Formats: sequence, C-alpha cells, structure tokens
Amino acid sequence: MATKLRVLLVGNGGREHAIAWKLIQSALVEHIFVVPGNGGTASMSPEKVTNIGSISQDDFLSLVILAKEKKLNFLIPGPEAPLVAGIVDYFQEHLPEVKSFGPSKGAAKMEGSKTFSKDFMESYNIPTAAFRNFSDYDKARAYLESISHDVVIKASGLAAGKGVIIPTSKEEALTALKEIMLDKEFGDAGEEVVIEEFLTGDELSILSFSDGNTIKSLPPAQDHKRIGDGDTGPNTGGMGTYAPTRIAPPDVLQKIHDDILQPTIDGMRKENIPFKGVLFTGLMMTANGPKTLEYNVRFGDPETQSLLALMESDLAEVMLACADGTLEDIELKTSSGAAATVVAAAGGYPGSYAKGTVMTLDEVPKDVVLFHAGTSFAENILKTSGGRVIASTATAPTLEEAVAKAYKGIGCIHFDGMQYRKDIAGRALKK
Repeated sequence: MATKLRVLLVGNGGREHAIAWKLIQSALVEHIFVVPGNGGTASMSPEKVTNIGSISQDDFLSLVILAKEKKLNFLIPGPEAPLVAGIVDYFQEHLPEVKSFGPSKGAAKMEGSKTFSKDFMESYNIPTAAFRNFSDYDKARAYLESISHDVVIKASGLAAGKGVIIPTSKEEALTALKEIMLDKEFGDAGEEVVIEEFLTGDELSILSFSDGNTIKSLPPAQDHKRIGDGDTGPNTGGMGTYAPTRIAPPDVLQKIHDDILQPTIDGMRKENIPFKGVLFTGLMMTANGPKTLEYNVRFGDPETQSLLALMESDLAEVMLACADGTLEDIELKTSSGAAATVVAAAGGYPGSYAKGTVMTLDEVPKDVVLFHAGTSFAENILKTSGGRVIASTATAPTLEEAVAKAYKGIGCIHFDGMQYRKDIAGRALKK
C-alpha cells in the first residue's frame, strides 16, 4: 500500500493507549491523532502520536474538520458510545474517502440495545440464556413475582459496563428492577430491561476481527469484573485480565466459532447490518456448553491490553483488511505464550474517588508495559483523572510468569489511594 495511514483514534482509555502502542509498531502507520487521549498517549513519541485534548469524542463535526485539516485517512473509534451514536456513518457521509475500522450505527445496536441483541440471538439460534424483554415496569415486576429461578437483570442501553445486576434474592431482584426502570439508576439505558436466567460457569471473552464475511479471533481472555479479591464487591469496568484462558480447549473454541461467532456475522449480514471491526463476545461456559452472554462492538478494556501484547500480526494491516473486506487473506498470528493485565484504580472506585492525584512511575521490567487509562500529562506532571487509572500488562512463556511480571509492573506505579486486585488469574493458576 503506497499511502501511509494517518489515523484518527477516538477515545481516552487504556484500550486506546494499547491500540496506539500497537499501531506505531507498524510500517503502514505514519501518524496517529488521539482524541482526546490520556497521559499515556500524550507521552508517546511526538513524531508518531499527537493528543488532541480540546475535542470531545462525541463532537463528530469537529472530528471531521480535524480529519480534513490533518489529511487523515483512517478512523478508529475506541469506545462504544461514539459507535452506537453513528460515528462511522457520519464519516461515511461527510468524508467518504476516510476508511473506518468499526461498525455502522445499525450494527452497533448489537451493543447499544440488549433487547435487540437478545432477539437477534433467538432469531439465529445462537445459544444464550432464556430471557424476556420488558419496557413496562408492572409487567416486568409481575414476571419476576411469577418465577422461582435465579435471574440477571440488565438495562438494555449503554451503562458504561455497569448496567447488569445479579440479585441474590427475590427482594433484591424487585429492588433492582425498581432502581433501573423507575428510579432511572442508569438513565435512559433502563427504559427497557432484559430479565434472563442466571447461568453458572466460567466466563470467557472472545475478541474477533471481522470484515462482514470472515471472522478471525484472538485467544480467549478472562476478565475480572468485581473490585475485590475473590470476586467480591461491586462490579467495575474490569480490574484485570489474562489470556489465553485454560477453560476453552481448541475443540470448544472451534464449537464457539461454528455455533456462535460465524452465525452472528452471517446473521448480521442477512439483516443488512454487516459487521466490520472487532466483535467482543462474552460467553459463559455452562454444563450445557458455551452460551452467549452479550456482544460488544469494540475492543474490551482491559482485555485489549493483554491480547494486543500477544498479537504478532501487524494490527494496522488487520484493521485495514477489515475495512476493505479482505480479512480472508490475512493470517492472524499470536504468541504461543501468555499475557496478564492488572489494573491500578483510584481509592474509592467504583464509588466516588479523587482525581488530580500526582503519580510517579518507575522503569518497568522487560516484557512489561504500563497502559494508561484515567491519567493526564501536562507540564511534565502525571496525574490521575479517572477511576481505572493505569494497568500493568506483561507477557511471558507461561501464565504463572506473566502474572508474576504484571505484579512487578504494579510495583512501579505510585499514587496515593491506589488499589488493585491481588488475585488476577488466581482461579486459573489453582487448577
């Protein structure tokens, strides 16, 4: 390809820092403009990466103006909100010469509406938990009163990864329903809810590249959602991951591909919402085989940090193939080793927490990378600016070594109130 990629990367999390870190390793990439970016992208090589903190990620008009000014030719939206709001369609309409790595607004409904995605799973016989969708509080309450099995209650719309409630009793379930639908705990995201059967088993995340026809997956990862060791305390955006997991041997991964992933991509094409970009499929490994929990239409955070560290293929080449419809011709290569990511969060997270705390970083050991999330870097001072502040990602030949190295990386991060889980991949290492 003669034209070098001048990339517009939208977002400010650990995921976007990891994407930028991987992209600048590619000979195809000339420059990356990150909007708004964070302290990690701000401290990358200025010859390769520029932060534009003055534009909001949902200001599509300003993003198009920036793309014209800087002669950008490749759009990569990181978070779900701009994708669900239709950033890819907006660029297609106003700047069609810019290629995009990401789904259309129609395809992004797979994450933007849980009721839509559950109905889709039912239509295409994709294994999932039994469920009912409700937009009427009284009907939802009556249904809850009528059943005896354990349930999961999900706000249908976007709730920043926090709109899923797992009640432990009928009373808790009824309270959760009221909080979501009447008290608007998650705003408009709770106008519709999904009530589904509670599945038991090990969770698994699979991130797959797709060009609308072909789908190719990275190794399976496992996230740790709860704030506390032993999976205790409230849910978060994710406190750490490791990959590959040991709970999905090759034959099971093949079954997931054949019964869930490929039928999803084929079904979306049949629905005239072909999926281009990265599809994140959350799965539960049940006694009755793998079941689909949810779809996300973008890279997971912090799964991305672990998976891109393992990826040996050129990320820019893979993303371009997804945009161009030529993914079939690309070999997706990953390391035979393992990766682990441990997130350092602000004290108090996921509740209220301090921002603007000064932080310092020591030099990290070999094969360890610190991916910034909620950080800012100005006048040579690094400060916290979010709940999940920064993560330590390590790769090694074995999972045990990768986890040990990731915790050495955590030891290189210093700020007041810092908290992190001490048991990332703990269950996998016990087995």
